[in-house]
Amino acid sequence: MLSVPAIFYRPKGREEDSDNAREKFQVPESDHLTLLNVYHQWKKNGYSASWSNEHFIHIKAMRKVREVRQQLKEIMDSQKMPLISCGNEWDVVRKTICSAYFHQAARLKGIGEYVHVRTGMPCHLHPTSALFGMGFNPDYIVYHELVMTVKEYMQCVTAVDGHWLAELGPMFYSIKDSSKTRQERKKHAIDEMSAMEDEMRRAEDLIKVRKEHKEKQATASVRKTTIATPGRTEPGTPTPRRGKFGI
Repeated sequence: MLSVPAIFYRPKGREEDSDNAREKFQVPESDHLTLLNVYHQWKKNGYSASWSNEHFIHIKAMRKVREVRQQLKEIMDSQKMPLISCGNEWDVVRKTICSAYFHQAARLKGIGEYVHVRTGMPCHLHPTSALFGMGFNPDYIVYHELVMTVKEYMQCVTAVDGHWLAELGPMFYSIKDSSKTRQERKKHAIDEMSAMEDEMRRAEDLIKVRKEHKEKQATASVRKTTIATPGRTEPGTPTPRRGKFGI
């Protein structure tokens, strides 16, 4: 749905009708899920062109979406990946979106105002977003792209859990435990460092022991070789006694 141009259109003189039709598909937590809902509804109605026109949706864009989905399905079939639906568990989809957009995350700063988590750049919800004006703003969101006009507007936004960001993007984010004091956090960090050093030391000792064991095995396997000489006896072999013979 993101690889094609905008699927909704607003004909002149019917802007209000178009906005009302769009609101029917909106999922409050996510614009991505809103697009997914549009596709599901179009599929339920038999991929109808008249249904698309009735709801102010570009039928050509939707047909292109169907082609892209078929290509993705063929790739999965070639890789022998099972096609399993999440059903109504759309939180799975939101977490999947978070795994792709964790580097484009923003946190709530004020009423309807967000700041980029990494850069601190102010961002705003686009008026066409499903999250705009819904009365509740989630603490953390991820977005598809920024549109620079009078303000920096985020387009195609999805609400995410802060713990998902720390789990999926540990190189950028971490969870700060506010219940602990600064000294407790410092002591905890020192303890973790000491435990890590002990573990590394034990690993080095184990490698050293294995190396010594292999060297002993290699030494034991080397046998002393001698050249066979006629009349020569092996070390440790008793020499036969010669007796006197007479007539």
